[in-house]
Amino acid sequence: MQVSSNIDEPDYGALLDDMLFNEGSDIPFDRFIVPRLEVELAFMLGKPLQGPDCTLFDVYDATEYVIPALEIIDARIQQVDAESGVTRKVFDTISDNAANAGVVMGGRAIRPMDMDLRRVSAVLYRNGVIEESGVAAAVLNHPAKGVAWLANRLAPYGIGLEPGQLILGGSFTRPVAVRPGDTFHVDYGDLGAIACRFV
Repeated sequence: MQVSSNIDEPDYGALLDDMLFNEGSDIPFDRFIVPRLEVELAFMLGKPLQGPDCTLFDVYDATEYVIPALEIIDARIQQVDAESGVTRKVFDTISDNAANAGVVMGGRAIRPMDMDLRRVSAVLYRNGVIEESGVAAAVLNHPAKGVAWLANRLAPYGIGLEPGQLILGGSFTRPVAVRPGDTFHVDYGDLGAIACRFV
């Protein structure tokens, strides 16, 4: 994902209530500018999580459940500056709320210790054709490390992660472009599947 975005570190943004879409729903395409879809795992916290020394084990202890999620990203800034030719940097993506525009959750929720989260894999179909596939270990070698990274990154600002908050662990595929009329089906194997359509 970092390679596709031309940045060399994670970024972060905020999820808002109006960004959540139901699994299997029709999602209005005209709500977005240039939407793309990413394959992730979402962590629902049951306990507070605070850096600066947050570890993978702290994330496991604080997580109530993990569930498959699709992040809809949408750039409100240009990837390359038209005048200078310079590509956007990580602070540009952060100022763009990490390009976050929506989340679709589905499949089977599990407790974090129920399976090896590194081995969760997914195959993304657009209109019945495989467009992307990946394994969750592609996120910092473990998707829970993305959550620990966020807790540690926010700690200098006195911000912690709270019970009931939903944290996306990070994409383990490249983003796939969305067009009006596209139907997506993402197969997460033992964790079920997510489907949605852009209308």
